[in-house]
Amino acid sequence: MLGHNNMSPNRLEVVLMLLMLMVYNASGAFVGINIGTNVSDLPSASDIVSILKAKKIQHVRLVDSNHEMLVALANTGIEVMVGVPNNELLRVGQSRPTAADWINKNVAAYIPATNITYIAVGDEILTTVPNAALVLVPALQFLQSALLAANLNTQVKLSSPHSMDMISKAFPPSAATFNSTWSSIMLQYLGFLKRTGSSFMLNAQPYYGYVKGQGVFPLEYALFRSLNPNSQIADPNTNLFYTNMFDAMVDATYNSIKAMNFTDIPVMVTASGWPWHSARKEPAADVDNALAYNTNLIRHVLNNSGTPSQPNNQVSTYLFELFSEDLRSGSVSGESWGIMFSNASAVYSLTFEDVATASTDSPALHGMFCVANSSAPHSALKQSLDWACGPGSANCSAIQPGQPCYKPDDIVAVASYAFNDYYHRTQASGGTCNFNSTATISSTDPSHGSCKFAGSTGVNGSGMASGPVSQDSSASQSQSFWLTWLIAMLLPVLLLM
Repeated sequence: MLGHNNMSPNRLEVVLMLLMLMVYNASGAFVGINIGTNVSDLPSASDIVSILKAKKIQHVRLVDSNHEMLVALANTGIEVMVGVPNNELLRVGQSRPTAADWINKNVAAYIPATNITYIAVGDEILTTVPNAALVLVPALQFLQSALLAANLNTQVKLSSPHSMDMISKAFPPSAATFNSTWSSIMLQYLGFLKRTGSSFMLNAQPYYGYVKGQGVFPLEYALFRSLNPNSQIADPNTNLFYTNMFDAMVDATYNSIKAMNFTDIPVMVTASGWPWHSARKEPAADVDNALAYNTNLIRHVLNNSGTPSQPNNQVSTYLFELFSEDLRSGSVSGESWGIMFSNASAVYSLTFEDVATASTDSPALHGMFCVANSSAPHSALKQSLDWACGPGSANCSAIQPGQPCYKPDDIVAVASYAFNDYYHRTQASGGTCNFNSTATISSTDPSHGSCKFAGSTGVNGSGMASGPVSQDSSASQSQSFWLTWLIAMLLPVLLLM
């Protein structure tokens, strides 16, 4: 047996790759954010990085390879996706030396200080710049060769974002297929992803799905707000129920990939969000809906629940976007997707942490409960419930189907759980138990069976005010423990190989 100092570079690289892969697979899905540049007064790169740190954002997607941003992101640990803009794709896709030069100048020059992990080659090329379609796969291949030559092919992956317009008919998801116009290119593209272990990049925007549907889908479905089983939408071929449009879009993509005889290619959502302002013809684009969608999207992704047809495949997602791009051409709503203005003030308050696992412990509220007013109209309760589980950021996982507090025919009960969770989380910072006069304070513990309310002195046999821990959260914690143990046990052995 060789001593660890004699370990070959290739063997060491394999060991490190395996450990990195194990950590990656156990880490679950993440939520990152897009940073566009069509802004009349874009903050400096250092100011942008300060914003990312303040919001605890650990993944960013740049639309290009802005060198000032790459320098500012150095030594932050933030994972970076850089982009080959559409106007550079033809050049890169027609010349292997040009592709190599692009990698050297925009990627290799900044690694390892800047943690570049993905390159998005073009953006919605097939549906927006069809004359460049023929160079998409060559561009990917040339760039991959350059990464290999720079010994960066294991750290940096390549893919290309596509819009939902690539799918001819997205619903029902089980019958979805890619537009046959692009069959030849899609076969090559999927083959590239399979060979390189890369993800299929999807720009999934339920806002456009809702607008184009012209009333076919309810707004609640687009905003992750559906709680009533009667409002769930079923895929008639699989009998799977969809409570939100985002999952249906992702599953439509998985099934389109499967229809081309490819499997085990993960889907990564490279853009998803909701506009906060629009012209009169787009009434769904407002601040309340934008806050509700993005809050619910973050919670949904960090819950690691996957989708109805892919429950074990988490979908990492990049929110669209950090700053509203006032120079973007098109509709009013197209300029208004940012969660911040260019002066760094917030359009609305948004947290990128997993609110579902945040503690609701509030000792001052032990034995006090915020419950729904049983005499309030059900329509008013439903509106308050949607706000609590959306913009209010209450942890509503326990009132979802199959969970301990789920009561589909008792809106007072499910609303009480949501109201109480919100109240215990926010009372210390000014949160109230009012909900437009649909809630009231009670000293009667509404907990029942395994459904425990925050503030109950019976939770875990103590006075802890904690909501129920989801199975996904418990599984993630267990997985992290065993991963840490496994690495600790195997690393000394592997290094002595």
